[in-house]
Amino acid sequence: MGVHRRIQAIDVHAEGEPGRVLIGSHLHVHGATMAERLHYCEKHLDDLLRMLLREPRGYPALCGVLVLPPADPSADFGLIVLEQGGFRPMSGSNLICAVTALVETGTVPVVEPVTELTVDTAVGLVRVRAEVQGGKCVQVTFANVPAFALALDHVLDLPEYGRVPVDIVFGGQFYVQARAADLGVRLEPGAAKELARAGAVLRTAAQQQFPVRHPLNPAINQVALTMLHGPSPTPGASGRNTVVLPNGDVDLADPTTWTGTLDRSPCGTGTSGRMAALHARGELALNTPFFHESILGTSFTGTLLGTTRLGAQEAVLPTITGRGWITAFSQLVLDDTDPFPYGYTLGDIWGAQTSPADPDLEQ
Repeated sequence: MGVHRRIQAIDVHAEGEPGRVLIGSHLHVHGATMAERLHYCEKHLDDLLRMLLREPRGYPALCGVLVLPPADPSADFGLIVLEQGGFRPMSGSNLICAVTALVETGTVPVVEPVTELTVDTAVGLVRVRAEVQGGKCVQVTFANVPAFALALDHVLDLPEYGRVPVDIVFGGQFYVQARAADLGVRLEPGAAKELARAGAVLRTAAQQQFPVRHPLNPAINQVALTMLHGPSPTPGASGRNTVVLPNGDVDLADPTTWTGTLDRSPCGTGTSGRMAALHARGELALNTPFFHESILGTSFTGTLLGTTRLGAQEAVLPTITGRGWITAFSQLVLDDTDPFPYGYTLGDIWGAQTSPADPDLEQ
């Protein structure tokens, strides 16, 4: 019989985006700070990421959350995000998933009607207010890390799409954001493949043409995600967006690799970056609600509460409000005789990438 490794997980979705929350004591990540722990994950835990998020246990849209003891003693827990593209310092939807899981399982002390928590991330502390009714986490509001715009209407040269003006912003991760209409795509569920294709090209071009570096954490130095945005047909909505997550390697010279996966939620860090760009243009005032809609029609409410500085960089202080729902409690199993210990991908739903069975990817 094979030796079984078991991982306890709570699956949650935040306004549509699925997050697999791991809170088991088996998780041991080295580092004196959350930034050091993020680096440790990047260097040593890629096998865990692939096992959790790829088939047969995962799928392209799935994200994950490592809930860790905080590095900062003033925080209640630490958070590191797993996405198909790698480990990330912060994610709004995944934070909502984690808080929902922790509150509804009683893993953290719960006070009704409001439970206040502090989350330690690689880009700073995040203050959380969880509204609780009868043990159910009905809404989560978090004061995100400072967001800022590095560039507005910077023109990127894209194969096939031509010259496209974009904003380069930070909202917990670095984003390239562009109007969907400027790439000739519609912000509708039926256009998902076209949106993913355009977003994959945009992200790769931004990585190649626009270097970024966080002013306080220079290890965060890559445009991680694309947001395509535009007006919403929903009355009262401030706008609609979709974020494109990578699901394989993109070669700008090979259109068959232009693939990605759409964020199902309105995206918390992306919304924070979008609000930073709007504020920098004078189009969004402080303390003004911003109702940002996802491709599914769900929404996050964002508000800018003030301004600050990160070194020489001007920044804004965003809050995001959204909801999460637990969908499953599971025990993931890895048998030491499993031929796919780190999962696998196939080109029917995944982008092109090196096979996880290749020797150079074995840990």
